[in-house]
Amino acid sequence: MLAIHALPAFTDNYIWLLHDAERQRCAVVDPGSAAPVQAWMAEHPGCVLESILITHQHADHIGGIGQLLQQQDAAVYAPALENIPHCSHPLHGEETISVLGLPFQVLAVPGHTPGHIAYLHQGPDAMLFCGDTLFAGGCGRLFGGTASQLYHSLQRLAQLPASTRVYCTHEYTQSNLRFAQAVEPDNRQLAARVQTVAEQRAAGQITLPSSIGLELASNPFLRLGNPTIEQQLDRQFGAGVRSPEQSFALLRRWKDTF
Repeated sequence: MLAIHALPAFTDNYIWLLHDAERQRCAVVDPGSAAPVQAWMAEHPGCVLESILITHQHADHIGGIGQLLQQQDAAVYAPALENIPHCSHPLHGEETISVLGLPFQVLAVPGHTPGHIAYLHQGPDAMLFCGDTLFAGGCGRLFGGTASQLYHSLQRLAQLPASTRVYCTHEYTQSNLRFAQAVEPDNRQLAARVQTVAEQRAAGQITLPSSIGLELASNPFLRLGNPTIEQQLDRQFGAGVRSPEQSFALLRRWKDTF
């Protein structure tokens, strides 16, 4: 059984560290800074950094790779379509890799960036490391990818089992949920989540991981077609017949200016 630790970085990033205590091995996801990982490893002498998993090319996700490799000879898994330094295992999606002895499926989830990938371990303890594609209560902005790409990537993630734990890489939950309530003010499950998250943040607690089930119940980007959401889009952009993909593009545009 792996332990998963959230290592805070910068203002609101999390570097996810997977720890196999029995074998004294670990892996990290999106180390934008080396310092939090180095500090954790200093507290766990003898633990070997086996793998570095990268979801996309932004600096706050890759900036620590070089420094970590100066200390540990780790494999670097990263999207082949993006410019990732020190990548030893370029990935396009649909591959299966082994991370600390567990199989992870690589998913192509473009949209936030054109080559964005995610890492999925399936089974009773299913976990998804999705970078900046799916957030708790929201989704990533478009930086080089298209709204159509991101819509289809999120639809793919929405099909995963509801119990799948979602490890995204930013503490954006509260601000995302404020927007979600503007979009769907009558959603009782969303209102309950807002209260829970407010209590967590007031206590200085992390709001992650989320789950696919929780996102399906309260994340407007996974709830397109809901009458309230469509009515709100009508108010913002004018009434009209829209496909879910078109509604998604408008919702993402609204969030950008919220």
